[in-house]
Amino acid sequence: MQFTPAKPTIYGETLDSLTAVLTAHGHPAFRARQILEWLYKKRVGTWDEMTNLSRPLRAWLAAQFELDPTSFVLTKQSEDVTDKLLLELGDRSLIETVIIRAPQLGVGQENSRKTICISTQVGCAMGCRFCASGLEGLKRNLSAGEIVHQLIQVCRQEDSRTPRAHAELVSFDNLVVMGMGEPLHNYDAIMRALTILNAEWGLAFGARRITLSTSGLVPRIKQLADEPLGIRLAISLHGATNEVREKIMPVNKAWPLEKLLPAVREFSDKHGRMVTLEFILIEEINDSLEQAEKLRDIAYDLHAHVNLIPYNTVEGLPWKRPSLTRQEKFANILFDGGVSVTLRREKGHAIDAACGQLRLKTEKAREAAAGSPV
Repeated sequence: MQFTPAKPTIYGETLDSLTAVLTAHGHPAFRARQILEWLYKKRVGTWDEMTNLSRPLRAWLAAQFELDPTSFVLTKQSEDVTDKLLLELGDRSLIETVIIRAPQLGVGQENSRKTICISTQVGCAMGCRFCASGLEGLKRNLSAGEIVHQLIQVCRQEDSRTPRAHAELVSFDNLVVMGMGEPLHNYDAIMRALTILNAEWGLAFGARRITLSTSGLVPRIKQLADEPLGIRLAISLHGATNEVREKIMPVNKAWPLEKLLPAVREFSDKHGRMVTLEFILIEEINDSLEQAEKLRDIAYDLHAHVNLIPYNTVEGLPWKRPSLTRQEKFANILFDGGVSVTLRREKGHAIDAACGQLRLKTEKAREAAAGSPV
């Protein structure tokens, strides 16, 4: 599923593809780098700001390409310094991008470490029982340009209030592809987008600071292992046995643990990187101490880091997060077993930061308004 806009977005072009388009229409090849500098280094909002380009070229670009494929709908900020950006696409679809700040001792919030979480699809087809992103299924894939533009929106917002922007190309530290959607379901677009973000003519963002999270599409994990772009991999595991995982993740029926774990090992071996196992703790579903022991064994065998995430409540779903005592007992079993483990503290719960919640609430409000009598 793909939305076909009237014009492609300029943010989906690479240096090679943009050079080819320009030269095919009689424009000098060197203009491509100039245009990309305006987009990624100076982050202009209009074609007319590209002042070293001729007026005819700017007019041609405006006719040929869409400059801004996303627009702000709203921003919500929680007390724990998590921001959620709700963005609208050209077909009025909504997506979410999240800024997670981790304040550093002795520095202000503007200089805190920032992780940006981006989306790759409108909705999701994976049907994970605990996730708001897939409650209404998959609407469509995002284009590479729509994926990239989420970062441009973040950069523009942060540029105005972050001193780091004056000295660095980007004012964030990590990028995680684990927002709305299954990234490996939109493989070509996400790989093109990450190539653009990593390129020296793009945002020049280091591959080692990019983490892609997947629910476990084994063939695509193997394909990703052969990619030259050395990004990090996170697996949304959420169950340490097939029986538990299948209760909440339908993908496990096609790619059970005996197929998934060898693919994870293959990726880790080829890239020489520690893989992360994401594990959302859900009360009376996967928070048993037996699950902790099974997870410990899997992580130890893979030499993987485990990220334990207490469940964020989703309206309309019955799941709950375990008590803090239960969370800590679970984590201690892994730690005592020699596994690298992080127990994530609450981030964004007050602003519906779990993937898809803000989008669903806004869409329901739109539907209610459209159905109201004038």
